[in-house]
Amino acid sequence: MFSRRSLASLLVAGLAGLSAGFSAAPAMAQEKIRFAVTDVDGLESLQREFGPFKEAFEKISGLRVDFFPVSGRTAAVEAMNAGQVDFVLTGPAEYVVFNARLKAVPVVVWERPNYRSSIVVPDESPIRSLADLKGKKVSFGEIGSTSQHLAPATILADAGLGYAKDYEPVFLKLNVAAEALLRNDIAAIGMNQTHLERITKAFPNRKFRTLGDGANLPNDLIVASAKVKPEVVEAVRKTFRDHGPTLLAAITSTKENAKFIGGSFQYTVSDRDYDPVRKMFVNVGVREFTQFIGN
Repeated sequence: MFSRRSLASLLVAGLAGLSAGFSAAPAMAQEKIRFAVTDVDGLESLQREFGPFKEAFEKISGLRVDFFPVSGRTAAVEAMNAGQVDFVLTGPAEYVVFNARLKAVPVVVWERPNYRSSIVVPDESPIRSLADLKGKKVSFGEIGSTSQHLAPATILADAGLGYAKDYEPVFLKLNVAAEALLRNDIAAIGMNQTHLERITKAFPNRKFRTLGDGANLPNDLIVASAKVKPEVVEAVRKTFRDHGPTLLAAITSTKENAKFIGGSFQYTVSDRDYDPVRKMFVNVGVREFTQFIGN
């Protein structure tokens, strides 16, 4: 039979254990992560495009998400370096720089369908092969973009055309480039499949022909600052692993994220998966990965 003193001791120990148990669970629930997206400019746009994702992620994970707006990829790197942001959704080429400068950690890949690049000409163009582009003007999209610049340049490099040696690279916005292409001011455009669909719809009376396609590209991904606690990184990864369809539905509920429709998340990701992008840097003459191309 327990004495009153023994019983009291057991009750105190039990209450202490319950208290510890309850305080451990909210410890993660009260964890705050600061989240940025490199290609979304301003807090209003970030809230509009990723608000549904934020709401779903917080509900599932127990983590609080604070948006941190950035004006672009350089600002995002500087913010992470200054300890102002913890996680960033960014592109493959940008990740290479984040990792080289800050040892940023890949967390989860946001896969999208048909993410690859092509070299495109008008259907009536006399150019029949990539080799025929020698000495011609080829337009790319945003300088430093994986799918609009680095990958198309790699398609040409694989065909034996040296960057800025065997052809003249120019950088035009898609609508301007398409009009220049149809006027024969340029010979071809390097673009991704989303952009090819866009110009096909914009010019329904004209046809376009693909001279060459690239391989499927490494995808966008969330990277974590090297300063983030490993258990928080794992909590974020686990949330995507266990609740991917729910998070994808929230993300694609906004029209700006239509490119992810039909996609999925890949949470077994390593730095080596982005070595092909480093080779793309080399193909355009860049051998140091600590600076964004064009900055």
